[in-house]
Amino acid sequence: MTHTIAEMPQDRSLTVAARKEGAESRASASGAVSCRQVKKEFGAGDNRALVLRGVDFDVQFGEMTLLVGPSGCGKTTLLSVIAGLLDATAGEISVLSQNMDTLSGTDSVLFRRKNLGFVFQQYNLLPALTAAENAAVPLLAAGVPRKRAVDRASALLTELGLEKRLHALPAQLSGGQQQRVALARALVHEPRLIVCDEPTSALDHETGYAVMELLTKVAVRDDRAVIVVTHDSRVFDFADRIAHMDDGRIVRTEAPRQERFAASRN
Repeated sequence: MTHTIAEMPQDRSLTVAARKEGAESRASASGAVSCRQVKKEFGAGDNRALVLRGVDFDVQFGEMTLLVGPSGCGKTTLLSVIAGLLDATAGEISVLSQNMDTLSGTDSVLFRRKNLGFVFQQYNLLPALTAAENAAVPLLAAGVPRKRAVDRASALLTELGLEKRLHALPAQLSGGQQQRVALARALVHEPRLIVCDEPTSALDHETGYAVMELLTKVAVRDDRAVIVVTHDSRVFDFADRIAHMDDGRIVRTEAPRQERFAASRN
C-alpha cells in the first residue's frame, strides 16, 4: 500500500528491524565511493582558497551515508567533486569503480546520466512540465521514448503517493509533493549512486521525515548507495554511517546503526 505524507507511519521500528537484518552484510560490502587525499581549491594567487584539504572518504553499497558539519566546511564541494560536477585539484576519486580523473568532459556527463541521481534542496523542477514529465527527464535525456519514460515516471510517482498529481504543474504542488517529484526524478533511471544536498532543510518535520523514509525505502539497496549532505539533526537516525566534516577534512566517521546492532547482540 502506498502512503501519502499524512499517512506515513511514524513508528520506525519495522524499518529499523528490516535494515538491521542486513547490517552485517553491508559492513562487508564493496565500496561505492572512495576518496583519497582529495583537494579542491578555487581562485589563484592572493585569491586562492583551499576548500578541500586532503579528504579521505568512503561510501558503502547498501548504506545511507550522511555528510555533516558546519556551514562552509566543504560538504557541498565534496559532493560536487564526487559527482563529477567539479574537478578535484588533487587526489584520487573512484565512483562505482570508475576513476573519475580518466573521464573526459563528455564521458563524465554520460557517466553521471547513467549512474547518478541528484536530489537538491530547491527541487529544480521545470515549471512548464507536469509532475510526471519532470520525473521522466533523466529517461528522456537518455533517449527513452517519451511515452515509455512518462509511464515509468508515473509508476514511481504512484509508489510515492502522487497518483492524483501526475498532471499537476510544479506551481500546483505543495513543497512536500515537489520534493517527492524531485526524488522520483533522481530514482527513475535506477542510478547506483544517489546524492542529496540538504533534501529536508526547507521542509517541516513531518514532510522531511516522510522524504527520508521514502529515500530509505526506494534508494537504499545492496546495489545502490546514498550520500546525504545535511545540517538537519532530525534525520540522523536514518544513517548507516555519519561522516563529520570540518575545515575541508573528514574529522570523524561513525556507524551508529552497526554499533546499535552489535550492542543488541551482546
